[in-house]
Order: sequence, then C-alpha cells, then structure tokens
Amino acid sequence: MRSGPGTYALILRCDTHAQIRVGRHGLVGVRTGYYVYVGSAFGPGGVRARVSRHVREKATRHWHIDYLRTVAAPVAAWWSDSTRELEHRWARILSGLPGSSPVPRFGSSDCDCESHLFRFVNMPDLERFAHAAGGLIESCSLENNGH
Repeated sequence: MRSGPGTYALILRCDTHAQIRVGRHGLVGVRTGYYVYVGSAFGPGGVRARVSRHVREKATRHWHIDYLRTVAAPVAAWWSDSTRELEHRWARILSGLPGSSPVPRFGSSDCDCESHLFRFVNMPDLERFAHAAGGLIESCSLENNGH
C-alpha cells in the first residue's frame, strides 16, 4: 500500500451481535457478518496512514468506524490511488451490490450519501466491486493484525 492520496474501503469481520454507542448517533445494532467502510485520505500519509490508523486497536474514537472497531476486526483493504475523490461513488456502488445492507448515516454525516458502511453476510466480492467501479482497485489482507 502506497502512502499517496486516494479512496479506500476497509473490510471488517464481526463475529458477534452487539449494540455499540457511536458518538451522537447513539446505539447502533451490529450483527455477525462483514462490514465495508468507505473513506478517502487526501491528507498527509494518504491511504496507508489512514488505513493503518483504522487498523490499530487503541485508536482514539474520532470517526464512526472507530466505534465499530471495538467489535469488528479488519480483514482486508481495497483502495485506489486516483487523486479524484471516489468515496461517494464507491458508497453508491456498494449499496447496489447483492447482499448489501447499508447502516443508515454511518460515516456519512457530512454528505448526502445514505451510508458509508455496508453489511454483508459473506465477504463481498472485490472483482464485482472493481468491475462496477470501472477501474483498478488494489487490495491487501489485514487478517494478521488482530482485533
């Protein structure tokens, strides 16, 4: 993963049912399955720094995804090094994938997207996503980073 700017999707696996308190959102129900969180990283350190921050267990809770990390472990990251902001487009694509269930307003409090977090019963298909996104999407496994 390069340290340049871009858009990313963090894939997490949740092995439990839980209620988590998410800042001003209040309680959010979490079920077993896979969650895909979409974000962008155009600041210092780019995608590598942002994904690394989300993967760390003891990250300060700043973004909505930080609260989900208390019950879900990162398993993979997908990203694009494009300097175009693709975050909202990716959110629309994820919402249309088979089996996608958006978590309303999660990660999208500063835009008009329905959500930037999507639940899937099974691991979402990178090839299907990349085809719909119309571009090269890179990926890496995060399985050994723990939870």
